[in-house]
Amino acid sequence: MKIIGCGFGRTGSMSMKQALEQLGVGPCHHMDEVIANPETQLPHWLAAAKGEPIDWDTALKGYNSCVDWPTAAYWPQLAAHYPDAKILLTTRSAQSWYDSISNTIFKIMDDMANAAAAASPNPFGDMLKQMIQDNTFDGNISDPEHCMAVFNRNVQLVKDTFCGDKLFVYSIGDGWEGLCHWLDVPVPDTPFPRSNNQQEFFELADKTRQ
Repeated sequence: MKIIGCGFGRTGSMSMKQALEQLGVGPCHHMDEVIANPETQLPHWLAAAKGEPIDWDTALKGYNSCVDWPTAAYWPQLAAHYPDAKILLTTRSAQSWYDSISNTIFKIMDDMANAAAAASPNPFGDMLKQMIQDNTFDGNISDPEHCMAVFNRNVQLVKDTFCGDKLFVYSIGDGWEGLCHWLDVPVPDTPFPRSNNQQEFFELADKTRQ
C-alpha cells in the first residue's frame, strides 16, 4: 500500500481515485470496488464495521492505494499496518461537504433502512449503517452541526497525526500540480478528473440494489 486516503466520502474521492490511477498509483480502492465486487469485498468491510479483526492484506490485495470509505474509516489501523505508506487527506469546506453528503450517501442510507424494514436486510446497507452512521457519526446523521463537527475533527486529527512530506492535504479543485509534486511524477497534460456528481452517484448506488 503506497497511499492511504483519510478523507470522508464526498470529498472528491472518486476523482482522486481516477487521478491516482492515472498517475500510476493504482489500482485504487474506493467504495465502488465494494459495490462492483460484493462477494469478495463486502464480507471484509461488514466484519470491520462490526469491530471484528480484519486481515488488511487480504481485504486490500491487489490495491496500491485507497481513498473514500470504507478504508477511510480505518485510516489509523491502516497507517499502523502500512507504516511506509504516504497519507492523503481529501477535504473541502464542512458546509459544502454536508450539503453533498446529506443529498447522496445519507439519503441512500435512509432509503436502504426503510427498504430493510419492509423486506430482507441488505448486507451492504448494514455495512453502511454500522460503519458510517453508527461508528463514525455516533448514530446521528440528522444533525448538520454534529456531522460537520465530526468531519472537522477527522480533518484535524489527520493533520495532528502526520507531519512533513508524509501527509498531503488536497482540497477539491486544487488540480494536478501539488499532488504530482508530492508524488514526484510529471503533471499530466489532461484536466484533473472530475467524477461522481450526484447523478453519477445515484447511478452507482443503483447497482447495490440489483
